[in-house]
Order: sequence, then C-alpha cells, then structure tokens
Amino acid sequence: MDSAVIIDAVLLAAVLQADRGADRKIDRFRILRPLLIAVAIIPLFLKAVVTTGNGLSLEIAGASAGLALGVIAVKLMTVYRSPRTNQPVSRTGFAYAALWTIVIGARAAFSYGSEHWFSHSLNTWMIQHSVTAAAITDGLIFMAVAMLLTRTIGLLIRSRAVPSAGTATLPSPGHVHV
Repeated sequence: MDSAVIIDAVLLAAVLQADRGADRKIDRFRILRPLLIAVAIIPLFLKAVVTTGNGLSLEIAGASAGLALGVIAVKLMTVYRSPRTNQPVSRTGFAYAALWTIVIGARAAFSYGSEHWFSHSLNTWMIQHSVTAAAITDGLIFMAVAMLLTRTIGLLIRSRAVPSAGTATLPSPGHVHV
C-alpha cells in the first residue's frame, strides 16, 4: 500500500500547483502533465490487475469513485477567458483545494491504517470476501488516476467551450431592454 501513498503525494502536489489560484492558464503542458503522470503511474504501480470476483468489483468501485470525484472537482473550477490575454484560464478556491486534500488524505490514511491501525480487521474482511491486497491497492490507484484524468478532460472540454471575446452574447431579436 506504500505505492498508493507515493501516488497520493505526487498527485496532490501536481494538482494544487497547477490549479490553485486565479488566472491559471490552460495550455498544452497543463493538459499533458496529468496525462503523463497517469501514464507513468500505471506501469510502475499496477502489478496484477484483478479481472474477476470481488477484487474486480473493488477496482471498478475505485475507478467509479475517482470519476465522480473528478466531476465534482471540475464543477469547483471556474473557467473563463482572461481579459488580459484573451486565452482560457481557470480559477479555483478553498473548496477545490479542500476536496483534493480530503480525498487524498483519506486515501493516505486508509493506506497507513491498513498496515498499522486496522490490519487484522482488514485481513479478516479480505479473506471473507476473497479480495487481495493488490486489488485494494489497484482500486486506490484507479481512483486516483480516474479523478486526475476526469479533472483534466473536464478542464480541456470547458476551456474549449469558453466563448471568445468577440462573441459576446447578444439579446435575442425581439428582446426589449428596459
């Protein structure tokens, strides 16, 4: 489970460095860096993905949770066109940083706790449900990667949907300003 803690630390640092604050430009590097992190994480830390039974269900649940949390992260971002550069930029605040910190902190606490606080209970549960430690680790990794990729893809989609400065919305015909 130490691999999940390493991934959590890298992920939190990368996301908060890239996203925290106002007028964060959305350029090719900001989109590619998380994709490269995901590409590096998968072969380094995933050993044997479980393809059947409760282990597979746990991995799918981790990926699904990551997807849902990534959508929430995207919703906590404001994407707009910079008045200075006319390029898409984003802004995040306390809620965004808190979401990432709480999610990653909870994963790290679970990883640590599984070895130091509740290892006996977890081992008993794993035996009863035919789940391996690798499946739990994979589920945590899938969660982290899915959250990161969902946030990145959502950021890309939202940045492309920002209207350009010259396309301000005009009142519809027949609309009367009072």
